[in-house]
Amino acid sequence: MDATRNVLTTLGLPPATGEPSPHRFDDGAQYRVEIPSVEGPEAFEAVLEEADRRGIRIRRISQGSGIMMLTDAELTRMVDLGRDNDVEVCLFTGPRAAWDTGVQVTAPSGRVMGASLRGTDQLVYGVEDVRRGCDLGLRSVLVADLGQLWVLARMKAAGALPADLVLKVSVSLPVANPATARVLTDLGASTLNLPVDLAVADIAAIRAAVTAPLDVYIEGADDFGAPVRYYDLPAIVRLAAPVYAKFTVRNAPGIYPSGGHLRRVAVDTARERVRRAAIGVAMVRRYYPEVIGP
Repeated sequence: MDATRNVLTTLGLPPATGEPSPHRFDDGAQYRVEIPSVEGPEAFEAVLEEADRRGIRIRRISQGSGIMMLTDAELTRMVDLGRDNDVEVCLFTGPRAAWDTGVQVTAPSGRVMGASLRGTDQLVYGVEDVRRGCDLGLRSVLVADLGQLWVLARMKAAGALPADLVLKVSVSLPVANPATARVLTDLGASTLNLPVDLAVADIAAIRAAVTAPLDVYIEGADDFGAPVRYYDLPAIVRLAAPVYAKFTVRNAPGIYPSGGHLRRVAVDTARERVRRAAIGVAMVRRYYPEVIGP
C-alpha cells in the first residue's frame, strides 16, 4: 500500500505510524488463522476439507455451545481431529448466565452479564466442564468469567489441571485497553480475545502491554457488531503479532447451543468461514509479502 500512502503524504496528510511487533508464536509465525463457532465434529471436518481445498492452514478452531453440549464421543472426536491435523481445539466452558433462570441478562443494560457464571453452583459446573474436557484430552478452553479464570489458573498451578491447558479469554470478557490485558494475563490468561471494533492503534497499544497472543475478529458476528475489516489485517499482523486472525460471517443465524436441528447451518457456515479466512490470508500476502505465517 506504500504507493497510496505516498499519495496521501504529498497531499499533506499524516502517514500511519507504529513500530512492528517483535513478538512471535513459538514457531516464528506472526499470525495464525482461527475459525470460530465450529460446533461439533462434522463442522470441524468441513473446516478441514475446505481449508485443504483452498490451500490455507487452520491452526485453531473454537466453539461456543459449550463442552457440556457435546457427548463424550463427539468431544473425543474433535480432540482426535485436532491432534491428527495439528489444530488447537478450544471449547467454551459450561453454562452461563444467559442460559440461567435470572432476568437481568434479558434487560438491555443487563446483557453484559450474559457470559458470566451466576453463583457458586454455576462456577462449580463451569469447572466440572473443564475437568471433563481435560479427562477426554482437551487442552484449550474458552473462559468468559473472571472468577473462573482465576480458579482455573490456580488449579493449573497446583497440578489439578494439565499444565499445558490453554485458557483463552472469550470476546464476551472484554479486553478493551492495555491495563485490562495486563490484569487478565496476570490472572493466568493464555490468549486474549479483543473486542471486534478496536482501532488498529488500540490493538497495537495492547500488544505493547502484553506478550500473549491476541485474538482479533476480522469479520465479526452480527450480535457483536459485525465489522468487516479485511484491509486492516496486514497492519494488525505487523503491529500486534502474534495474532490469531478470526473469521466468522455476517448475516448468519445464531447457532448456540447447536445440535442436529441446526446441522446444515453449522456445516455451511463453517465452510464459509474458511472461505472468508482465505480472503484474509490473501490480503496479508498481497500487502505484507514478507509476513511469516500463517
